Amino acid sequence: MTLNPFIAVRRDLHRIPELGYQEFKTQAYLLDYLESLPNERIEIKKWKTGFFVKIHGKNPGKVIGYRTDIDGLPIEEKTGLPFSSEHQGKMHACGHDFHMSIALGVLSHFVRNPINDDLLFIFQPAEEGPGGALPMIQSPEMQEWKPDMIFALHIAPEYPPGTIAVKEGLLFANTSELFIDLIGKGGHAAYPHQTKDMVVAASHLVTQLQTIVSRNVNPLDSAVVTVGKITGGTVQNIIAEQARLEGTIRTFSEESMASVKQRIEALVKGIEAGFECHASIDYGSMYHQVYNHEEITADFTAFLKGRQDVNLFECKEAMTGEDFGYMLKEIPGFMFWLGAGSDYGLHHAKLTPDESVIPVAIDVVTGYIEHLE
Repeated sequence: MTLNPFIAVRRDLHRIPELGYQEFKTQAYLLDYLESLPNERIEIKKWKTGFFVKIHGKNPGKVIGYRTDIDGLPIEEKTGLPFSSEHQGKMHACGHDFHMSIALGVLSHFVRNPINDDLLFIFQPAEEGPGGALPMIQSPEMQEWKPDMIFALHIAPEYPPGTIAVKEGLLFANTSELFIDLIGKGGHAAYPHQTKDMVVAASHLVTQLQTIVSRNVNPLDSAVVTVGKITGGTVQNIIAEQARLEGTIRTFSEESMASVKQRIEALVKGIEAGFECHASIDYGSMYHQVYNHEEITADFTAFLKGRQDVNLFECKEAMTGEDFGYMLKEIPGFMFWLGAGSDYGLHHAKLTPDESVIPVAIDVVTGYIEHLE
């Protein structure tokens, strides 16, 4: 049986995952593919390791935008697939290989079957970090070709293939990275009184951070403070001079994000005083919430109700982070979940989404764009 061409594209892209702003092979592969298409209506503008593709319509009245992300994650793949990552320590573990192949499928259709309106396809780098959406939307290229509406999808391994999950309003949370460095005084384990132990300080701080959500956030609101990594010390018999905490903050409102950060800063100052050390905080990449505009999302939902090839599901908001929120802050639109049926979730080394959803998604997105005419 002949393999669907966009499933084949997905497999090619799955082999070459690259981290944010390092997507050189990925960009080259995508641009090579575009070179194979009729180019009478295509206009391309590069932006760092991403790019914009404008398909000129026959009688444009508006510009419809569609965004895909193109970067991978720093994860060692463990799927055992014959087309596993060829880049050690990197993997498309968030489905961006799916997102790109779907975007190419939709783009290919409209190159050959143009509609009246202009279409703008955005191939965005660095979604996983440090964040490509905000600088991309601020770029002169985006400002020149700024669409009137925009939408995107994200695979959801927890939903079965054929499911599309969406909701009006808040879909994904505000998110921020969190890095805290503690510097004290190291020394021999036999002389603890001559040191300022940062392993002990870090341990106290982790415990205190866990009180923020339980004791400082309204129980009717939602927030997450997670410390996912701690490093400190060198060997077992030397008291650690330095320690580092790495984590994430997620909230359903911008006000809660500011409040949580204020509380973190207060706790860190207390650690400085209590353990006679120096501390610094870096919030790293911060992503704006994904907020689906009600009227456009309702229209998309109504469109889906007329299709037999998808199972529409109204989902709840999630603590997931996505920098597409910055685009939705500037341009009306929405994001939806595409069910992909994997036993392992996003960012897992064994994530294996069902490839049969690729042609289904291409048909759905293509049909919706034609519906917007």
